[in-house]
Amino acid sequence: MTRVRYGPRDESEIRKARQAGAKLPDIWSTGVLALWETDPEVVAAVLPPPLEPPEQPLVRASISKVDLAGYPLGAGSVAVAARHAGAEGWYPLVMPMTHERALIGGREVFGEPKKLGEVTVERGPGGALHARLARHGIDFVEITGTVGAELPLPEPVRKLDFYFKFLPGVDGEGFDVDPVLVHCLRHERVRKLEAVAGDVVLKESPYDPVADLPVRRLVEITVGEKTSDQKGRVVERVSAQGMLPYVHQRYDDAAQVLDGPPEGSA
Repeated sequence: MTRVRYGPRDESEIRKARQAGAKLPDIWSTGVLALWETDPEVVAAVLPPPLEPPEQPLVRASISKVDLAGYPLGAGSVAVAARHAGAEGWYPLVMPMTHERALIGGREVFGEPKKLGEVTVERGPGGALHARLARHGIDFVEITGTVGAELPLPEPVRKLDFYFKFLPGVDGEGFDVDPVLVHCLRHERVRKLEAVAGDVVLKESPYDPVADLPVRRLVEITVGEKTSDQKGRVVERVSAQGMLPYVHQRYDDAAQVLDGPPEGSA
């Protein structure tokens, strides 16, 4: 009988897949990173417990093209600074990906808030730079500017992201099991880094309301070539009742279309 590929794999196939996944080559990305200060009460409002706001209310937007042979990937992220149990890190609110393959692994394994979207990074004549994130045909982050001087390369660094991994209940109520808080540790290396003089524009979207994180003071914009690995671990189970008010962060809740733009916006 011809092999049925949906059938069970034997132990050697499972072991080979596991070993291949443990020995991934360096994957380099070219990306734009913008960092800004926003309102402290906004950062505090978006953090599910037990995450706590840091002293400095920072937001980070990352827009990258990833060098995957024959399978180029656009990857984005908008995250706020946070801390947990004395550890400083970042809590991503949305992570647009251009391919389902990248989306599924991150969501199911780590609990990353990945969603299919459009990710663009373009460099033009004279150092012109344009990067954007979009979903459902709506641009919600746009970074424009001019690439300037090359910057000194930073030392390899460890970066910590916080994720919540959960499954909504099959009966439409609560969760199947209590959510868990994941610490995801990345070791990042940079081989090129350039300064960018530019602006960050946050546009209104009912699905990705990052416009609620206004740019009060732009800290920096850079463009660079980076690679990193990541390892995650579950650090604690969290209250289902405490997590429920934040579930809409992960999904395109139909009720979000009823949300109005932030007060004072045009």
